[in-house]
Amino acid sequence: MAAYARTETHIEVHKFHLWAVVGVAVAALLIQSFLPVYFPRARMLDLPLLITLYFGFSQRNPSSGLLLGMMIGLMQDSLGRSAIGLYGIAKTLVGYLASSFGSRIDVEHPLSRIGLTAAFYFFHQGVYNLIQRVLLGQHENFFSPSLGIAAGVNALVAVVLFPLLDRLRLPS
Repeated sequence: MAAYARTETHIEVHKFHLWAVVGVAVAALLIQSFLPVYFPRARMLDLPLLITLYFGFSQRNPSSGLLLGMMIGLMQDSLGRSAIGLYGIAKTLVGYLASSFGSRIDVEHPLSRIGLTAAFYFFHQGVYNLIQRVLLGQHENFFSPSLGIAAGVNALVAVVLFPLLDRLRLPS
């Protein structure tokens, strides 16, 4: 029998103070609810989604990603005009999947952050629209050109925002 060398890649799990996670999430929710009032084009930006993705990618724990996504989604539901639970369900799934992806692939590189953020934005909107159709009977278009633009905007904002949030990490 031939012995094969086993190579393992170590993916670092980042820790944060609880106050940092809560503070960033609350700030994102407040900015998300007030920014479109003054800048209508800011509706395409989904800061709570970006925060869910960032902490999911960084903490790499599906349970904490799921819980964080659920809490951010439910708070976003309570601040918005949508039915309670739509963002909660969509962001719960995103938080879980982002944490799962973060534990398996390199999410620190800017190109992977752009691609994953855009993909998760499409996924989030797809889940949101599917739930709207199935549970509420409201028919919204799944995909449109503005959805692609919004995914690109969120991906570019993530490339700028994520390194700023990296400063909140606890030293290893």
